[in-house]
Amino acid sequence: MTYLITGAAGFIGFHTAKQLLARGERVLGIDNLNDYYPVDLKLARLQHLANEKGFEFVECDIAEMEDLKAAVSGKGVKRIIHLAAQAGVRYSIDNPHAYVRSNLVGHVNMLELARHMDGLKHMAYASSSSVYGGRTDLPFLESDRADTPVSLYAATKKADELMSHTYAHLYRIPLTGLRFFTVYGPWGRPDMAYWSFTKKILAGETIQVFNHGDMLRDFTYVDDIVDGVIKIASTGHVRDMETPHTVYNIGNNNPERLDDFIAILEKVTGKRANRENLPMQPGDVPATYADITAIHQDYGFEPKTGLQEGLTRFVGWYRQYFGQ
Repeated sequence: MTYLITGAAGFIGFHTAKQLLARGERVLGIDNLNDYYPVDLKLARLQHLANEKGFEFVECDIAEMEDLKAAVSGKGVKRIIHLAAQAGVRYSIDNPHAYVRSNLVGHVNMLELARHMDGLKHMAYASSSSVYGGRTDLPFLESDRADTPVSLYAATKKADELMSHTYAHLYRIPLTGLRFFTVYGPWGRPDMAYWSFTKKILAGETIQVFNHGDMLRDFTYVDDIVDGVIKIASTGHVRDMETPHTVYNIGNNNPERLDDFIAILEKVTGKRANRENLPMQPGDVPATYADITAIHQDYGFEPKTGLQEGLTRFVGWYRQYFGQ
């Protein structure tokens, strides 16, 4: 069976493609290779995938409908894992149009693609824990109201969920949204805190610690996330619903304080962090904490990787990748 993965050169897309290929599936990957972070890292991921049997890559922007249709034409796609998006909460404050183009126009294009695709069995797509906004009642439940986003990125992800529900209702397209919670691990994103902290700690540089380290994050190791993504994408809906659209939290269900996270990084790297404590950044939230009861009950999702083990793997990869 052929899976279409959008954002295949991205962090989660790369790992998802690797696991599917290891299972003997065929993967058509598309990505626009934008320069939000260094393209060299995306190309290095693709180089690893290029050596795998059953992988095909097409450079394509999902916001361009005709290019998107051409990329998948005749490829026999039956399942879609839609991960392509303009990422980053803080970047959305300075570059709003990038989010409208990729996360809104691009998502509608993917829904239209799915609508007209013969024999499509399922489309799983990336949402985000940021849709919960600044809620302080923890943990976050899928049934909680999520209509007060504090960043444009979060607003676009909530809009994606609403549009998906509409398409599932109108056209009976089987769709599943996944609210990711702070994914980390090897081959990760340089704009994420665990990457920048590791880089600066190893270099003896000062790290900027927002809200003085008094923040909670539900750090989720990438292999655990991908196990859940693939199980859902390959199984499809397990609920009998008139409108075949479900949204799940997919996280670690074990939030960690940022101060503790830094302490583990210090232990793993063997170096003391030089800290600059700063107030909360605009658009950021003080805590994320996933209730994963629903995804555990429906799909047996259960993260297995603790933070120290995950950070040890990341730092080991980081040192190898940069020849340290």
